Amino acid sequence: VARRQVSYGVVPIENSTEGAVSTTLDLFVDSPLFICAQILLRIENGLMASIPREEIKTLYSHPQVFGQCRSWILKNFPDADLVEVSSTTKAAQLARDNSAQGAAALGGPLAAEMYGLTLLESAIQDRATNTTRFLVIGEKPCPPTGNDRTSILFAVRHQPGSLVKALQAFEHFEINMSKIESRPSKQKDWEYIFYVDLSGHHEDAKVAEALEELGKHCSLVKLLGSYPDTTE
Repeated sequence: VARRQVSYGVVPIENSTEGAVSTTLDLFVDSPLFICAQILLRIENGLMASIPREEIKTLYSHPQVFGQCRSWILKNFPDADLVEVSSTTKAAQLARDNSAQGAAALGGPLAAEMYGLTLLESAIQDRATNTTRFLVIGEKPCPPTGNDRTSILFAVRHQPGSLVKALQAFEHFEINMSKIESRPSKQKDWEYIFYVDLSGHHEDAKVAEALEELGKHCSLVKLLGSYPDTTE
């Protein structure tokens, strides 16, 4: 999207079991793109391989998937080597290419189909309601719809009470803050950037006033986007 090869992209932002996707949060710091929409998708993971179950010695998958299936792994493959890779499709590829060494993968059925693997067991995630929230990103901000969510990031000055004062801006203007995450700043050790989701659109009067007040207590405030709130 940033290279203008496509109009929109989709990135994972958080999972109902494992929480925030830190890589995505970190990329937003320098990204010029805006969040345009969100998608909630139920995620079902399975065990895939081209070898019998009893021959499996190594499991490949994305770190989030290992977290989502932690109890199942401990019960079924307590001695297996867990190898983290960049995606479940990459895991399926490695499971196919390393089958002679006892490799298998955890991921969705599409990845198994892509690489000709057998789905040995499905729905292995620890929570049946396992859901991932994805964000649609594009070059332009979205107009208000009347039922919106706004995502921002900010950094406070390294002073006593600075975070409390910053968050009081939302209380003062009666803005509901539905999510807050912190990530280490890449600029200086032991300083942090905060990611926040708010109810409302950044063009709404109260939200705009709250963001202006927030800026008085911060060294950085960045609007990531306002978009339809489809959480409910």
